[in-house]
Amino acid sequence: MRIATTITSCYIGPEISPEQFISEHFFLYLIQGSIVGYDGHRKYMLKANECCIARKNHLARYSKQKDNDGFGKVVIIFDEAFLKTFQQKHNIVTAQPAFDDTFVLLQKNKLLPNYIRSLEPYYNGEGKVDDTFSQLKREELLLILLQTDPQLADILFDFGMPEKIDLEAFMNNNYKFNVSIERFAYLTGRSLSAFKRDFKKIFGDTPSHWLIQKRLREGYFLIQKRGKKPNDIYLELGFEDLSHFSFAFKKQFGITPSSLAQG
Repeated sequence: MRIATTITSCYIGPEISPEQFISEHFFLYLIQGSIVGYDGHRKYMLKANECCIARKNHLARYSKQKDNDGFGKVVIIFDEAFLKTFQQKHNIVTAQPAFDDTFVLLQKNKLLPNYIRSLEPYYNGEGKVDDTFSQLKREELLLILLQTDPQLADILFDFGMPEKIDLEAFMNNNYKFNVSIERFAYLTGRSLSAFKRDFKKIFGDTPSHWLIQKRLREGYFLIQKRGKKPNDIYLELGFEDLSHFSFAFKKQFGITPSSLAQG
């Protein structure tokens, strides 16, 4: 069942970082196609007419697949300023979140599809809902979500900062994510200077150099031992484009990744 006939991509809320870092909670409803999300631990699958909450202060990347009719989604940002105002207005009381999954898949119900349809008159056809109504529609959605699953309050209204964690384990698990050193420092519960200092003690290297070397060695392994094509792995390894990956690869190993793949 198609939810909407003209909405193909709708976005409500402030702009967020294009990095592979979720800086604010957001609601995602998939109208057409499918999405696979990966957070360094597990993969999450979202299909048409399914929805989820993506949680702030997590790393994630996504791959989307069109169906015969294309691809369509609704994304609504729940930024901290909006959530704090909402919490105060509605006297929301919270507890410690019970789990730390990056993507919280939401149960299907009648209210959410009806809500998605209700956006149609306010959609301007350029990926936005008119500012006059966007705040009201965000608040309406949040009321629906909390009525459907009150435990979401523990996730959405948790304004705490990331706590200090095991840096070595975190970096070895998340080095492929294309985010800044500042993001890595923040997510491990450290200032930038403390992160660099601890990193040097653990790895004997600077974060930037270590990340490049780690990604390149993984790329070499995937091409030589797993038969992967450079074009299929550079994004997965954390490189922004194929040319950057190829240049760094040749500088490190004296051979281009495409030559290694053919060899």
